[in-house]
Amino acid sequence: MRVYVNGQEVHIITGMTVRHALIAVGLIRDVESGKRVYDEKDNEIGLGGALAEGSRIYVK
Repeated sequence: MRVYVNGQEVHIITGMTVRHALIAVGLIRDVESGKRVYDEKDNEIGLGGALAEGSRIYVK
């Protein structure tokens, strides 16, 4: 499945979470140090959140 993290395309297995996508792009430490994760509508989402094909998430 293809998702986007801060505009970067990431391929993950269906059923993986936000945490897995962040690990794949090396941003998990940013979140652990206080940054937050948002969806494309600027809603904050948790690390256990589900992702769908084409999801776009942002670390701010």
